[in-house]
Amino acid sequence: MKILSYVILTTIFINLTGCGWLGLRDRTQDYLLAEATEPTVVPVELESSQLGQLYPLPSVENSTEQLSSFEVPRPQPASVNTFEKLVKIQSFDERRWILINMSPSELWPRLRNVLNRNGIPSARAEGSTGLIETVWVTFSSDEDNAHRFLFKIAPGVQFDSTEITVIHNETPKGQQDGALWGEISDNDQRELDMLTLVANDLAGAENFASVSLLAQDIGGASKVDIVSSGVTDPYIDIKLSFDRTWASVLYAAERGGFSTIDKDRSKGILFVKFSESTSESDGFFSKLFSRGGDDEVVVANYRILVSTKDGSVEVSVVDVNDNSISRPEALRLLTILRSNLS
Repeated sequence: MKILSYVILTTIFINLTGCGWLGLRDRTQDYLLAEATEPTVVPVELESSQLGQLYPLPSVENSTEQLSSFEVPRPQPASVNTFEKLVKIQSFDERRWILINMSPSELWPRLRNVLNRNGIPSARAEGSTGLIETVWVTFSSDEDNAHRFLFKIAPGVQFDSTEITVIHNETPKGQQDGALWGEISDNDQRELDMLTLVANDLAGAENFASVSLLAQDIGGASKVDIVSSGVTDPYIDIKLSFDRTWASVLYAAERGGFSTIDKDRSKGILFVKFSESTSESDGFFSKLFSRGGDDEVVVANYRILVSTKDGSVEVSVVDVNDNSISRPEALRLLTILRSNLS
């Protein structure tokens, strides 16, 4: 009796397996029997904008130069400030700001914590615009007036950096409701004191792990972008004044393998020497002993052009005779310059 039951169960299992487990038909090979069908035709009186390719292929520029050959670029040298925590107060053209090499989204919660811990809570905080307006406070050295501060957080010129500017506003006590923000601080010393307090606190912090997901695009878009459209020669687009850009480019033209030979600010031209060996071993002792003898003449091999256009400043690199260089070479040199802008 037991043997008969076993045989019956085994037969049922084999039959079920052949037809599909638990009576379900195996459809894994059905696609081999599929036939091509005509595309769905939407009547003219109906909207068809929602129909289209699920995986559209982007158009490819027909450039024989790009398809025929390509040289893999060498790794770019790291910026001089890449591996160190940098917090410093910079000034230019009667303006000053804190520069810190961390992204605005990392800095935002840290700055708010600094203000709260020092008894200056925020009355208004707008992550989209990068603005923090403090409440009115009083100082023991000035009991007749009320004071407040406006912090502006924006992406810096360097990679993953942030600039913090401060405007100080004061008014007699009891007249705070009618006070208006000015373009510059009412008291320059109080502005500097607040910048110094914040900079010291940020420099002494050991943990910058917190990030504000609500402030990913805080302070607006990047001030510096490398533009390579394929129509014109590559260039760096900098959304700053010409004076600030010129000073920043001068700083970068002495780093990453560049050395400034001569410059003409009125024409926006820097004559520079770029050396691969200098970029690979750029350090204190290499700079100290790399000039050779007194009879060695350093000759420029590139020009850096700085010009104003459409409200921003364009920085490009050409050869010493003012001729265009190859696109890969231009992008390589512009990337090195961009990494050391300050």
